Amino acid sequence: MNAPTPPKTPEAASSSDPLSDTASSVSKDPTLNAPHDPETPLDHDADAAAHDGGEQDEEGAEGGLPEVQGGIGAMPYEGDARCGLIAIVGRPNVGKSTLLNALVGQKVSITSKKAQTTRHRITGVRTVDEAQFVFVDTPGFQTKHSTALNRNLNRTVQGVLADVDLVLFVVEAGRFGLDDAKVLSLLPQNKPVVLVANKLDAVTRRAEMMPWLKSMQERRNFTEFVPLSAKKDSDVQRLFQILKPYLPSQEWFYEEDALTDRSEKFMAAEMIREKLFRLTGDELPYEATVIIDRWEEEGNLRRIAATIVVERDAQKGMIIGQGGERLKRIGSETRQELERLWDARVFLELWVKVRSGWADSEEHLRSYGYE
Repeated sequence: MNAPTPPKTPEAASSSDPLSDTASSVSKDPTLNAPHDPETPLDHDADAAAHDGGEQDEEGAEGGLPEVQGGIGAMPYEGDARCGLIAIVGRPNVGKSTLLNALVGQKVSITSKKAQTTRHRITGVRTVDEAQFVFVDTPGFQTKHSTALNRNLNRTVQGVLADVDLVLFVVEAGRFGLDDAKVLSLLPQNKPVVLVANKLDAVTRRAEMMPWLKSMQERRNFTEFVPLSAKKDSDVQRLFQILKPYLPSQEWFYEEDALTDRSEKFMAAEMIREKLFRLTGDELPYEATVIIDRWEEEGNLRRIAATIVVERDAQKGMIIGQGGERLKRIGSETRQELERLWDARVFLELWVKVRSGWADSEEHLRSYGYE
């Protein structure tokens, strides 16, 4: 893959944007911000298979981020190489994976409207000039379920927080609920935490953001406030400049053109699961997973056989669909996206298998690759 293009210098926020005035007020309040320098294969059921051989070829509001100053705990920049681990945390469905993909400049984490889509620790890498940002996307912290799967996801989040240099706490702009408060209470007190108010494009009354920002500051002394839309490139570019002073001065962890530490095999399983959730909507509970049974590379061709694991027979039928049409569509859309991602031909074979209670079995979780 080619190295991502370094972000351009972002444009200043539009003075006609109400939130620009809000942020300007925030930046002048020393209680809110201190200034910094701005610069194992399963058996297959033959009637539950879909084959896709790949013979056919087949996402703002105007204005940039408001001015946000900060720097509580920021390290002086001396011009040498910088590199650091940055956790992206928050309750389910606040746009963490969308933000990660935007920061990396390419899709490395799956997204869907279905909550609890991310299951694993996903690392995305972006190198900009002398600074390398290593972002770690995490599952949304689970507060409503107590299955072994959810306990596993929560352990993943807590493990990430112990390792990183900086935390991005993602919430929806203008909103803060009990689930957000639960995640906030788990964040370490000895690490800088940046409040990322995502989905700014969905806020209609931006003049109300100032009271909300002040109420958030009362909850924790955040290092920075960054209202943004993860779908806006100018917002994402500005975020790099805000985060850069917090990276430790040290050598890079990855090559300059690295995008993720996850393998193609892992990405294939994740892409299948994304299409599965998107094409079944609310019909299918999120307790479904994907296992790669066979992986072969022949030059520019990837031959992949995978199994979708569900908990009940009814879910199996739901995924297959009438005449196998839904399963075929899941396979076709997955293949097309993987071919675009890898610039390679893909032959994909899908199966569906029932494993009752797998999501509440520590043994099954380990065998399915959960950390």
